[in-house]
Amino acid sequence: MTQNTVKLASGHEMPLVGFGLWKVPKETAADTVYNAIKAGYRLFDGAYDYQNEKEAGEGIRRAIKDGLVKREDIFVTTKLWNNYHGKEHAVPMAKSQNDAWGLGYIDLFLIHFPCPLEYISPEKRRYPGWWMDDAGTVKPAKVSIRETWEQLESLVDSGIAKSIGVSNFQAQSLYDLFTYAKHPVSSLQIEHHPYLVQPNLIKMAQTHDIVITAYSSFGPQSFLELPEAFRQRAADVALLFDSDTIKSIAGKHKVTPAQVLLRWATQRNIAVIPKSNNPSRLAQNLDVLSFDLTKEELESISALDKGLRFNDPGHYLPNHPLHLFA
Repeated sequence: MTQNTVKLASGHEMPLVGFGLWKVPKETAADTVYNAIKAGYRLFDGAYDYQNEKEAGEGIRRAIKDGLVKREDIFVTTKLWNNYHGKEHAVPMAKSQNDAWGLGYIDLFLIHFPCPLEYISPEKRRYPGWWMDDAGTVKPAKVSIRETWEQLESLVDSGIAKSIGVSNFQAQSLYDLFTYAKHPVSSLQIEHHPYLVQPNLIKMAQTHDIVITAYSSFGPQSFLELPEAFRQRAADVALLFDSDTIKSIAGKHKVTPAQVLLRWATQRNIAVIPKSNNPSRLAQNLDVLSFDLTKEELESISALDKGLRFNDPGHYLPNHPLHLFA
């Protein structure tokens, strides 16, 4: 049976199953997080870009105040957005994010994308995600990954972050990072589901003691509620929950298709961060370590691979494509 935590290269332990805060409305985020803690969740995966860090922190602090958990029981991941990669911006932004969470420190701080964009002061930021203005402009900045990584290392040195890592990086960027990193790359967060398996990237990362965290574990499901450009690929493919392969394995083990998808990852030592507002699904998503899939079942799920990436700015930013995954 799989352990319920995984050891990071920094030496810290991270839960294998967490709660993802992407698309959790800020109005309900505090209650959502509080209820997730009551359900047993201890890992919360956030980001500046999700615009709900302060509220998520309020939910955690309320749970601590009510005696449900201690701070050290909770593991918070958050991420540096693309506009704040420069050495003059990264640490101030990280400090303001740490203040927003209000928990004293961040457990794992990631570079969200290997894609520096022009600086926008947080006070003037009116647009979600990538956009700079009404026209949807996206403006890259001339900042190296090394410059940004070294700022993250200073967060560890100053105690703001316990561990650091990256998100949406490909192998070659990691190899380059290894040539100058003084602190280990503790985690790589990637889109990972049976339609996008990325076995070589996972093998490369795990060979170098980098823990993989999978996002969008349910594949197209996560993207159907987004604006048209973001959901186009997801709308053109069958839901993984409806896959005969997934459904038959779920029936055999008397679990849900969602639990099968999450177990396919966790059994391979890949952390998962699903979200749900439904109390019964909250509990089901957490209960994905109590059964084991056979080697044949794991392989049959991996065989669904289509190389189909949903979170691809090269696709959903047609006016200013950023071909990060080319």
